[in-house]
Amino acid sequence: MEGAGQYMLPGQGAQARGYEYLKEDAEQGLALGPPVQPSYGLLPPPRDHLVWSIFNTLYMNFCCLGFFALAFSVKARDRKVLGDYSGAGSYGSTAKCLNITALILSLLFFILIIILVATGVIVLANLSQPGV
Repeated sequence: MEGAGQYMLPGQGAQARGYEYLKEDAEQGLALGPPVQPSYGLLPPPRDHLVWSIFNTLYMNFCCLGFFALAFSVKARDRKVLGDYSGAGSYGSTAKCLNITALILSLLFFILIIILVATGVIVLANLSQPGV
């Protein structure tokens, strides 16, 4: 197979591969120029939210949601490295949802503890005194 391992320059088109344009194609306006290459390089790659997942795993790991977000973030990064941007976007959006859920639930938990301490339902001062 001739030319299978060679790279093509943008202006070379079909003549560089040894093909000829047909007369009918030229009359109909087909294949007059090099084929149009899709512009995948213009879109940014999908985000994997790895740093946010690590933060949630270490500090706000409510019901292991931070750990699950970290697992999906690593999967998203692996897919992005392999070039599967649709799979990376899917795993990345799942990691983002898990991170948001872990963050909201952890903040609600801390706010609930602060409210319970402030209202006196949980009394921390009496725990340090012996005999009470």
